[in-house]
Amino acid sequence: MVAKQRTMRDVPWGTGPVPLEEREERDWWRKLFNDVYLLTDGDVVCNRRLTEYEVDIVIDLLDLDKDDPLLDLCCGNGRHSLELARRGFRKVYGLDYSQTLLNVARDSALSEGLLVDFRQGDARRLPYEDNAFNAVIMMGNSFGYFRDEADNIRVLREVHRVLRPYGRLLMDLTDAECFRNTFEPVRAEVHDHTLVVRLRELSRDRSRFFTREIVISGDAIVADQVYGIRLYTFDELKRLLREAGFVNVALRTKLTYNPVDKDPGMMGSRMVVTALASKEPKNTGNKPLIVVLLGDPRRPHPVKPGFRFDEDDVHAVNELRSALHGIGDYTYAFLDDHSKMLHFLMEKRNSIHMVLNLCDDGFFNDPYKEGHVAAVLDVLDVRYTGAGPACLSICYDKSAVKAVARSMGIPVPYHLVVNSVRELRSVSTRLLPAVVKPNYGDNSWGITSESLVKTTEELVNAFRSLREEWKYSGPVIVEKFIEGDDLTVSMIGNPPNLIFLPVLKEDYSQLPAGLPRILTYDAKWNPNSPYWRVNSVPAHLDDGLRAKLLKWSEKLFVRLGCRDYARFDWRLGSDGVPRLLEANPNPGWVWDGHLRKACKHAGWTYERMFKEIIRAAEKRYALKNQNGNEFKHLYPST
Repeated sequence: MVAKQRTMRDVPWGTGPVPLEEREERDWWRKLFNDVYLLTDGDVVCNRRLTEYEVDIVIDLLDLDKDDPLLDLCCGNGRHSLELARRGFRKVYGLDYSQTLLNVARDSALSEGLLVDFRQGDARRLPYEDNAFNAVIMMGNSFGYFRDEADNIRVLREVHRVLRPYGRLLMDLTDAECFRNTFEPVRAEVHDHTLVVRLRELSRDRSRFFTREIVISGDAIVADQVYGIRLYTFDELKRLLREAGFVNVALRTKLTYNPVDKDPGMMGSRMVVTALASKEPKNTGNKPLIVVLLGDPRRPHPVKPGFRFDEDDVHAVNELRSALHGIGDYTYAFLDDHSKMLHFLMEKRNSIHMVLNLCDDGFFNDPYKEGHVAAVLDVLDVRYTGAGPACLSICYDKSAVKAVARSMGIPVPYHLVVNSVRELRSVSTRLLPAVVKPNYGDNSWGITSESLVKTTEELVNAFRSLREEWKYSGPVIVEKFIEGDDLTVSMIGNPPNLIFLPVLKEDYSQLPAGLPRILTYDAKWNPNSPYWRVNSVPAHLDDGLRAKLLKWSEKLFVRLGCRDYARFDWRLGSDGVPRLLEANPNPGWVWDGHLRKACKHAGWTYERMFKEIIRAAEKRYALKNQNGNEFKHLYPST
């Protein structure tokens, strides 16, 4: 018997009393993604320009090296995998259940000479070893296909398994809150002489979304199918990811796709979410041990908002773990309990290859004792990254750094150091406008929009604010305000092999009119402040000015005794002369700090930043062992 061909007259166009969720075919995803899908969704899945835009976002958010293994899970016809390969990524893998779409992907790879490992499989049972990938991406609403929520969680746990410790997951999926309020119940459109009609409904509990898709070519029905996808808000997805073992779950950006003549469907409003797979390496072998020293989250912190570590600090340490575990040459021990620090270092000192000294908080979170940590490491004869105690101590004193620079012929702003209101009375009005700030401190602590003063009365008020509101009791700098660009020079390495990173400037263009163009405490700590809009961008300098900045920064690096990495902050005057504001040995290491931003503009990953710092320290100690003095090459005998 020959089956009768269905025509348009046979279609029951209304959904009738039976809701679509009761018509959903179980495991619909086994059959949906075929040649018809490539036609009906071709405006998305065959859209090269859209793909390039989305891959730009993937590359920016994942922060990957081009040799990092990456899995495009539910890759479909491989549009993202292939574009990553075009961009030079050398270890791209794609997995999908649809053999039809995979054949298209393989044909495209072959025709373009691209190397991508495409494989057929089920996302709930990934055919890869544990810790196989540095990153996994799931693009284009490829999550939530399973009717049973336990299966969707199983996918996330499989992703967690195949990611290396603190490897990255990126998901691009429909924004449920927006979609529920904006979807069109009925939509019809024509694709290459083929009519596509979509009827849509939410489930009774609004947690799933159902589509009946009818595809008609001529008078024949090519497809009539019902599929359902679970919808997630960010909070719901965050809960699932945490349940599966992920941390640092973050909504990074939102995407929209609203073509004039096409049905955007679930692509219209999407959210891009990233997360890290929280787990520790199981087999470290005989790799050298690096001890990572950090501030103590158990204790109060006088510089942080609220005087304590918070969720942002946990996020920063997880990003640090992600970067370090990407460097496969070492094993790591993270040490943040300062009550146990001395005992641990004494017990382990003979087995420690290097201490990555990221304890810029100071011993017991006392910023005046940052140098004490380095001194302890020196006494124990343990190798460590970054500056020694003398350098850290002198650079904590802003006026001392300026005195050193001035003695070297390096320009600094005119300034005075005062200790009382009485001393302010003698300050010449020629010093105004001026910036009033603590002589001791970092992270712009104590600096507000009121720190830029233009009158003697404002000067006194700013001084009193430091004493009364900030509880600062040390000497105060009153520094002539330089009207010009804030510039930052960062470097990694040691002379004669210093690597200068791109010079950055602070972009104040998004600040409301009337606010001083200075880098305040809120710019670094308060997302609700207008100063949060200040951004660091590459500075476009003429060759002569750039050469001068690098030359002076290198001289200061040597004179102050910096090691392995440092940052120098300058202000460029209207006269074209850069003047030194501060020296920062062991500058902030966090994933969104100035040093990291400079590395990113240099094309470095966060992982590479730490790799270069560690290798700089290794080379320095090797040179010290060879010469008996780590700075001997800087001071040749006459």
